[in-house]
Amino acid sequence: MKEKKKFRLFDAVLMAVVVILVVESAAPAAAIGSSQFFWWGLLLILFFLPYGLISAELGTTYDDEGGIYDWVKKAYGRRWGARVAWFYWINFPIWMASLAVLFQEVLTQIFQIHLSTPVLVLIQLIFIWFVTIISCYPVSDSKWILNIAAFAKVAIMVCLGILGIYHAVTKGMANDFSGAALLPKFDIQNLSFLSVILFNFLGFEVVTTLASDMDNPKKQIPQAIIYGGILIAFFYLFAAFGMGAAVPADQLSASGGLIDSFILLVGGLNPFVVIIGILFMYTLAANLISWALGVNYVALYAARNNDMPAVFAKENPKNDMPVGASIVNGVIASILVVAAPFIPNENIFWAFFSLNVVALLLSYIMMFPAFLKLRKIDPNAVHPFKIPGPNWLMKIMTFVPMILLIITLIFSIVPLDSSSAEMNAKIPVLIGTILAFVIGEIVIRYSAKEKHEKGVITDENN
Repeated sequence: MKEKKKFRLFDAVLMAVVVILVVESAAPAAAIGSSQFFWWGLLLILFFLPYGLISAELGTTYDDEGGIYDWVKKAYGRRWGARVAWFYWINFPIWMASLAVLFQEVLTQIFQIHLSTPVLVLIQLIFIWFVTIISCYPVSDSKWILNIAAFAKVAIMVCLGILGIYHAVTKGMANDFSGAALLPKFDIQNLSFLSVILFNFLGFEVVTTLASDMDNPKKQIPQAIIYGGILIAFFYLFAAFGMGAAVPADQLSASGGLIDSFILLVGGLNPFVVIIGILFMYTLAANLISWALGVNYVALYAARNNDMPAVFAKENPKNDMPVGASIVNGVIASILVVAAPFIPNENIFWAFFSLNVVALLLSYIMMFPAFLKLRKIDPNAVHPFKIPGPNWLMKIMTFVPMILLIITLIFSIVPLDSSSAEMNAKIPVLIGTILAFVIGEIVIRYSAKEKHEKGVITDENN
């Protein structure tokens, strides 16, 4: 019998990098301007650190396939667990659609080609179904895809940072990086982009789903989070500097900003930029493949417990992969990109991306109080990794990140003034969020009805 491939610590660290280091969101975050460094530093301490530690403790203590869904369900019952599973899953096909649009935009940008709308949509559909098919196979069988993607992301970020330093020394900075400029600005645009920084930090719990593929998960998962976290923080900040050196913040495009930065830094569209663009497109597919494992397993696990529709419980009998969730992802993303040309929005990538960010952030809110409650109601649980410190510190680590999530979500979906720019940016995302919530409640109730018809107890705490 062929021995199952295993994830080493090196692979796990690279997995953390490829999951969490999201290159395409560097440009929206850089649009904050020079004060982004203040927000990066503050949120690294107040959100990223406690989130990583809590993920490590929960992931090693409750190491089944349900992940974040199972943690919240154990703490607050099946209804809240189902809501977490829904938002955690629904963000993925929306994100897939946004990256399909971005893939096509980068392709046409670096090769300077103009294609008809049907051809552009066809390219997006090919991208979606390539990712969907790859996601139907075990990640350990395709870890080379993720390892290459990790190096590609690092190469892009490092090149951007080095070129930014060279540009700053030889030509000066496109943005003011003096002491006063680095102070936080509490204007509407800055606050609206904070959710993107939080989005850039998420994904450590996906690494915990690899426990069964690791030689020593109890030790490797915390190590991967610590080493991966240090690398990720460095690369984000280094690339942010490079982008800030090249493009004025108010001229930075959410979709084309990264490639635009390279074009400005090297003085034009040349073979180097084309190579960077190809690597960037590769990382877009790898992002989705790396996240698919965690998202699809959460959906599958919830469906097994009748908290999501039965279609998500369908598996490939040969490799036990959640093909039902994968196919549904592809179908929904396909519907979105086919409908996109009929949506009156000049930046469809940002429209989809904003909605996916909101959906993902919503799914994490209950994870933090669940951590604290599980410590209380399950004191006899074996903790291979346990966060050291007194109870008051655990409360701070719980409620500060949760409050930050709620505040940034409000900034992302609620219009903070009546200007047309603010209304046009926020109202579609607000409507999309409300629709996602309503549809989710219908799906959860339908799943509960299926459970009842099967004779399974539907008590809120089961």
